[in-house]
Amino acid sequence: MATKTISPTRMELTRLKGRLKTATRGHKLLKDKRDELMRQFLEIVRRNRDLRARVDEGLSGANRALAVASAIMSSDMLEQALLYPRQTVRLDMAFRNIMSVNVPVYKFDMETADSAEIYPYGFAQTSGELDVAIAALEGVFRDMLELAQVEKTMQLLADDIEKTRRRVNALEYVMIPEMQTNIRYISMKLEENDRSTKVRLMKVKDMVLADSRKK
Repeated sequence: MATKTISPTRMELTRLKGRLKTATRGHKLLKDKRDELMRQFLEIVRRNRDLRARVDEGLSGANRALAVASAIMSSDMLEQALLYPRQTVRLDMAFRNIMSVNVPVYKFDMETADSAEIYPYGFAQTSGELDVAIAALEGVFRDMLELAQVEKTMQLLADDIEKTRRRVNALEYVMIPEMQTNIRYISMKLEENDRSTKVRLMKVKDMVLADSRKK
């Protein structure tokens, strides 16, 4: 049975067939988009796992070196050494498109290219372990920034995958079956009307023939 009251006319049948064709094509496109989003998402998940391991390892190394430096240097000397940074970082954000999803791309540049500028202190009064800690943090900073980019990308892709999945399911399990049911209902009604019309015409023909024989 039709899911709602519809007019069983040929015009309505033509309209529904056009909508069904459009919905079927849209369903295929959305499924292709969902599958490609899932492929991209899984690649980024693997990248996220590798980056997180590197960041955890880099931060652990930096913390160990900083702990040793804290044991060697007094807290006042350590605070004074790190109080005034010499290097400035500029962060830029752009976007790239993944299957109609705009995901962020982070990029940062140092104010100067001199690697020694990452140390905001002189080397005479500080521990070598502090140098190791600062260098480790500088090395892990790029991975941390990329990790933030990857995790935001994962979040945006996951949201769009869920939206696309709901649209695919709505088309596949609700809209397309409903239109197919309505098309079958209208086709059946039109066939019934055609048969009824033929029967009436045959009866009229028989009546006309009977009248002509009487005359």
